[in-house]
Amino acid sequence: MKEMKPGKILINNEWCEAQSGKRFSVINPATEQILTEVAEGDAADIDRAVQAARNAFEQGPWKTMSARERGRILNRVAMLLDKHKEDFAELETLNNGKPISETRNADLPLSIETFEYYAGLADKIHGDTIPVNGNFFNYTLREPAGVVGQIIPWNFPLLMAAWKLGPALATGCTVVLKPAEQTPLTALKLGELLMEAGLPPGVVNIVPGFGPTAGAALATHPEVDKVAFTGSTEVGKTVMKLAGDHLKRVSLELGGKAPNIVFADSDIDAAVNGAMRGIFFNQGEVCCAGSRLFLEERIHDEFLSKLKTRAEKMIVGNPLDPKTQMGAQVSEDQFRKILGYVEKGKSEGAKVVTGGIPAQPQGYFIKPTILEGVNNRMKVAQEEIFGPVVCAIPFKNQEDLSRQANDTVYGLSAGIWTRDIGKAHRLAKEIKAGTIWVNCYNCFDAASPFGGFKQSGFGRELGKYALELYTQVKSVWVSLD
Repeated sequence: MKEMKPGKILINNEWCEAQSGKRFSVINPATEQILTEVAEGDAADIDRAVQAARNAFEQGPWKTMSARERGRILNRVAMLLDKHKEDFAELETLNNGKPISETRNADLPLSIETFEYYAGLADKIHGDTIPVNGNFFNYTLREPAGVVGQIIPWNFPLLMAAWKLGPALATGCTVVLKPAEQTPLTALKLGELLMEAGLPPGVVNIVPGFGPTAGAALATHPEVDKVAFTGSTEVGKTVMKLAGDHLKRVSLELGGKAPNIVFADSDIDAAVNGAMRGIFFNQGEVCCAGSRLFLEERIHDEFLSKLKTRAEKMIVGNPLDPKTQMGAQVSEDQFRKILGYVEKGKSEGAKVVTGGIPAQPQGYFIKPTILEGVNNRMKVAQEEIFGPVVCAIPFKNQEDLSRQANDTVYGLSAGIWTRDIGKAHRLAKEIKAGTIWVNCYNCFDAASPFGGFKQSGFGRELGKYALELYTQVKSVWVSLD
């Protein structure tokens, strides 16, 4: 690996150090070695970035640029990302620990697709004319929300940046983006492409730093009109409280504890594949992971036997090896948290079918883990583990299943495996979650909305629905008398 240059803060299309002069280390979770150091932004840097974004929104060329030209810039971003996709894939793998096969085949294609989608949507954002009482002409304008603070997580660093930036830029907003302190590197590299694509100064500013300093400053800044956050429910509640002081608009994509439901009439082998993808993809560091595996009693033992065999054959190791199927957890803190949950499960009466221990002597690797003997009230079934740990829970019938599936504070996603399409549709309607996968799992497209019910957050990312997050509607009345 070639030596990486230290990361800086991007403000007004210029790279700069933090005003404090502070830096922090960025770790490779597979080796526990330092990759590089990055400037540590705090409130002073956030303020500079917000002022740059405000000036760009109110006075710069972004304000007068046509929607079609904004779309062209987004399309150039997509093309540049495609041109440099191998560099981004390797950097994401080094910084996050996920397998290179996933960054090449999932993170990068989906990120490129997101910028392409919003490039095409930029000039299709419009208002309506409304037939009102009286001699009036009434129409609506859909205008950009303004300066947006975007706080993204460490599990899909580049993809979450694309999900946030795509619709915000398509609608004409300006942005201050704070990447997670664990994984700032691809966001900073993306900043280089944004400038190369022709984004005017101040339209996107990128400030790496920590949540209590940089993140909190962004959420509370009086010149920020809207805050978009993806991360844990606990932190999401804090962001909402901070933003509330100025009545900012807020959208939150938070945690999950998804039920992945397998009926006895399903294609068992396909469902096993789906369960594997549902929990071991991205080392289980997925908000919509199928972490509660509900198995109809008749197939419980057969299914777990097949799942155990598959899990124990997974290749866990060097994320840069194309053959690796599961990489390292993102940090030592996350590594220890996951193993701690395994111990909690055992103390509550769960049995470890396989895994539950480190997979390598160095690096934050954990073996794919299956727990059985779990009931839905255990902590491992109610709290988000965010790791490669699946809890198998038996159910008797559909009524028993529906009650348990919804018995959670979360409502982000769910999976249903059955050959009975009527049953699938009925259950999809009953489950309180933002995304329901039937005979598939972890399927995404830039055109399809994603977001949660209950404490999994509110607002929808992706598709035309994301435009609601970054626009506001103005009603105009014109007297015709």
